[in-house]
Amino acid sequence: MLITEQIKCAQQDVEATLNRYFDQPLDTEQSIKQATHYSVLNGGKRLRPFLVYATGKMLGANKQDLDVLAAAIECIHSYSLVHDDLPAMDDDDLRRGRPTCHIVYGEAHAILAGDALQTLAFDLIANHSFHVPAQQQLKMIAALAKASGIEGMVGGQALDIAATDKLVNLAELERIHKLKTGALLNCAITLGALCAADTNQQTLLQLKQFGDAIGLAFQVQDDILDIEGDTQVLGKPQGSDVAANKATYPALLGLKGAKNKAQSLLKYALDALATIDADTSELENLAKYIVERDY
Repeated sequence: MLITEQIKCAQQDVEATLNRYFDQPLDTEQSIKQATHYSVLNGGKRLRPFLVYATGKMLGANKQDLDVLAAAIECIHSYSLVHDDLPAMDDDDLRRGRPTCHIVYGEAHAILAGDALQTLAFDLIANHSFHVPAQQQLKMIAALAKASGIEGMVGGQALDIAATDKLVNLAELERIHKLKTGALLNCAITLGALCAADTNQQTLLQLKQFGDAIGLAFQVQDDILDIEGDTQVLGKPQGSDVAANKATYPALLGLKGAKNKAQSLLKYALDALATIDADTSELENLAKYIVERDY
């Protein structure tokens, strides 16, 4: 099966899980329910859910457990996008090819929808009966909290804001994106691994190295696409990072240098998988897809 088809299967599975939640009669105000549902189910690549599924399946995890974790991490990712798009942040009108949440529902509802998705992620994990010990369930919650918070995605976003209109070096740029993008991608891999009963420490270490590499590679390719991509294909305005004078890999390394960086990260990712005693083919194909995609 092609990697695009595998990603599509992950999309369908995680969206089915999320729809089951929103199809329930929820004791809430209807417009905030609609705004929250709109924000998490308006398309997207679903790479983080795919990483949960691919890693967990590789290590023998239970599918229903993986469904919950895939939904949880997509809630966190989607909440971050809703808040990123707000006028106080990136001020974007388009996300995933559709009007952003605040354009459709207003800024107040967009803030609340993001808040709701963040808490829903932990609600889903905390209230599911996993096929692994409760101690591993606690590790899942801790891993997602760390990757999402001040030492993870939120910290990376703050560093990114601080770097706007400033000159940063390569190490500073990599620190930004290791937290802003890489932390949650890496967490998806960790969550999938924690669903398996007997994952050894060496495998977890190799998976972390793989996650670090593809996390940076994903951002490098995003920066390249901001220059070379098409707005209709990207689902967001092409050139928005350049217009905002953001720190990017092409700005620092040049376009050719950024492309070389993406290829070196891909090699590092594949090398990390090579020593894992399992069928890593889906993760290998995902790493290649990340640096070859056009959106």
